[in-house]
Amino acid sequence: MTTPAERRRHGRAARDRVSRSAHGRWIPAADRPDPVEVLVRQGEDRVARLLPIRYGRMADTPFTYLRGAAAVMAADLAAVPDTGLTVQLCGDAHLLNFGVYASPERALLFDVNDFDETYPGPFEWDVKRLAASIAVAARGNGQDEDRAHRAARAAVQGYATAMRRLAGLGELDVWYSRIATGDLLPLLRKPGRHKRAEDGLAHARRRTSLQAFGKLTEERDGRRCIISAPPLIEPLKKTGLRDIGKVFSDYRATLAEDRRLLLDRYRFVDAATKVVGVGSVGTRCFIVLLEGRDTRDPLFVQLKEAGRSVLEEHLPPTRVAAEVAAHHGGRRVVTGQHLMQAASDIFLGWTTGPAGRHFYGRQLRDMKGSVEVADLTPAGLRGYADLCGRTLARAHARTGDRLAIAGYLGGADTFAEAIADFSVRYADQTALDHAELLAAIDAGRITARPGI
Repeated sequence: MTTPAERRRHGRAARDRVSRSAHGRWIPAADRPDPVEVLVRQGEDRVARLLPIRYGRMADTPFTYLRGAAAVMAADLAAVPDTGLTVQLCGDAHLLNFGVYASPERALLFDVNDFDETYPGPFEWDVKRLAASIAVAARGNGQDEDRAHRAARAAVQGYATAMRRLAGLGELDVWYSRIATGDLLPLLRKPGRHKRAEDGLAHARRRTSLQAFGKLTEERDGRRCIISAPPLIEPLKKTGLRDIGKVFSDYRATLAEDRRLLLDRYRFVDAATKVVGVGSVGTRCFIVLLEGRDTRDPLFVQLKEAGRSVLEEHLPPTRVAAEVAAHHGGRRVVTGQHLMQAASDIFLGWTTGPAGRHFYGRQLRDMKGSVEVADLTPAGLRGYADLCGRTLARAHARTGDRLAIAGYLGGADTFAEAIADFSVRYADQTALDHAELLAAIDAGRITARPGI
């Protein structure tokens, strides 16, 4: 077994593979794939009639484009040398994939909260995507390049500070580390900002199955049903309901015994397809309405398709990752979420759906909430960026060699400065790629439905 000192030396040695300052460069490769073609290829296995919604949402702003273009950025990151310091990556660690949610103990936690693209890979890929999203968001809020650079650097400095702290802790201390929302409010010193944060947390606490029940259901023929709001929500026909019943039964079998017992206390009421997210639009997604004690005790479960991670074609599979991914795409997502989050949804499981497609299941709403990027001041964005960076470091420290990563980062700001440089340069690239998407829509190369 290697000593802590040897692990740190291993991290410092990774600087020979790629120096910390080298991360600041961004020059598109001569053979860089056409970003629109990457998106089109990604959509080939999706529901074709929903793809115009995806393109319409991505076309809205450079930030919404970046949200949907994880596959494009994965190819860009794979084209440059990496540290080889492997962690369980989120795979899509942009600014809005962090937020609050309820732990099994009903405490509100702040953490990474999207794992559709999770896969083992070099730690800096997540850091770069987070920093780039912050720079793009800053520009979208009208901030100049200097402020965008400072906000991105705050995220990386937060990451490095947290990783150095975690490197000094024992294994259980790292594993049990979490960020509770009660710990966040003292950090928001200005009264107005403190009030907005409290209002946001109160809103998250209201986002439950009961709230969704009031919004997503209606009385129809004397029974409660999921509303019909095509193309975003479309109730299933009788055949589809029978099929989803079998899918749901298989999903139930992947839960722990105590969770199965709890789920069995609910009865199946209705199911529908639902369009979710930006980058996810076109993947198959079902919502299932269950009823417990009575109609005032609903539970919504979401079953979402889990294809291959956008990272898989660019990274050599580790033994564990290969086994998990080959077994089931839904299991890949569930495993990655359990590894990275401080606590996870009690109904997190996986299943196989129609045509052998892989899905994962979780509660549709469980006090989830995220920041309104457009409302953030420059100082607010820097503070939130720092929080996201610290949160990402905690997730990485659970699965990677935190001492090696801390050794690579060192005590200087070299890495943070370089990633901030990269982020503003990649924000330029994102603006160009967004313009290409708009041009493709104007030329009729792809069809977009904005505003849906």
